[in-house]
Amino acid sequence: INAEYMGMCQKQDSFIASDSLIKTIPRIVGPHMNRAGKFPTAIQQGEDMTVKITEIKSTIKFQLRKTLTLACCVGHVDMSHDDLRLNVTLAINFLVSLLKKNWQNLKSVYIKSTQGRPQRLY
Repeated sequence: INAEYMGMCQKQDSFIASDSLIKTIPRIVGPHMNRAGKFPTAIQQGEDMTVKITEIKSTIKFQLRKTLTLACCVGHVDMSHDDLRLNVTLAINFLVSLLKKNWQNLKSVYIKSTQGRPQRLY
């Protein structure tokens, strides 16, 4: 059963559940969804599901590694240059807003494609 839950978490990007169901999920599934970072997002009774799905799709996660570096995905191959520029700008500005001293805590910013070389932005 544990392998089934882990496989389910690996196959799906995210999950949506109603408020009443959210309370029973940890008891049924256990800690597997939390470990995978894919605990379901709650949706209210009268809330529009398409808006919620769009919101989840446009959410990015900053991943902290063992060294003092952060990484996040900001685009894909089929996106236009303007959309990529907008995503990079929004991600950097959001990250800077989370830091205590804003830009003073940021040493450098690099952008990298999957098989390309890193390019320094800041």
